[in-house]
Amino acid sequence: MALIKPLQGITPTFGDNCFLAETAVIIGDVIMGNHCSVWYGAVIRGDVHHVRIGNLVNIQDNAVIHATYQKSPTHIGNQVSIAHSAIIHGCTIHDRVLIGMGAIIMDDAVVESDCIIAAGAVVTKGTVVPSGSVFAGNPAKLLKTIDRQLLEGEVHRIAESYRRYASWYQ
Repeated sequence: MALIKPLQGITPTFGDNCFLAETAVIIGDVIMGNHCSVWYGAVIRGDVHHVRIGNLVNIQDNAVIHATYQKSPTHIGNQVSIAHSAIIHGCTIHDRVLIGMGAIIMDDAVVESDCIIAAGAVVTKGTVVPSGSVFAGNPAKLLKTIDRQLLEGEVHRIAESYRRYASWYQ
């Protein structure tokens, strides 16, 4: 089981059917919904502000979820995939979003629903990624709009795949 650490009297809470890998670390003011998975080496720190995570979210290996002290909490919607080694910091990610490997989402950024943030992209402080966008680069910019095939073939497929993978471990 993951290292689940209370901090200042607040213990992380989890919905039903969540998989938490043995080397994942979840600290403090974290609330996670149903059917989520937190993979090996991932860290979710609700120590300096709260972290809220919806349903069907997968946080893959070595990802880091954090916030900014008393200023910028982190909110993650439903059916979100956060790929390996991504950093999510003090921002808001809406529903049905894929955050690519090694991507960074900075403080006060907002990623609206039905988006892809490409691998290695850096979404800078305060950026708003409009619904239906694919953003890439450093700093991240609009690459193209998402089409149904990409939304279903990547965003939905990966979220559903990680739900299946998690079931193998439970």
